[in-house]
Amino acid sequence: MVTITSDPIDVAAVLERVRSPRAGAVVLFLGTAREFTGPRRTESLQYECYGEMAEKKLAELEAEAGRRWPLTGCALVHRVGRVPLGEVSVAVAVSSSHREEAFAAGKWLIDTLKQVVPIWKKENWADGTSDWVHPGVTDGPSKERLT
Repeated sequence: MVTITSDPIDVAAVLERVRSPRAGAVVLFLGTAREFTGPRRTESLQYECYGEMAEKKLAELEAEAGRRWPLTGCALVHRVGRVPLGEVSVAVAVSSSHREEAFAAGKWLIDTLKQVVPIWKKENWADGTSDWVHPGVTDGPSKERLT
């Protein structure tokens, strides 16, 4: 299951999508909008993407994870638009017969998703400024300021 949505992510539905009587392990990762990045207070996050391209890349990751690990289920859901503090911006869920494979696949999926899927994040700061950030490009806010 690969989904990009502007709605809040239904975590229970994501988990239900990967649950199976054949699975002894279900691993769920939720990326949430945190209040502080270093010393700066965040007001909200904003995600944008080119939907077709991002969904295609997510589907490629889902297929690759299925080749690398014996998964019984996989779900990748990313939210776009404004994400308030504390809300979920990305959900990665996998199920497998054993926990080792489920943990490895889940970690690989979120790490790779953040690096290669064309979804862009803007941090809207409490002081009224904004920064576009990308984990593959910088370790923190970009040098370019948006106001």
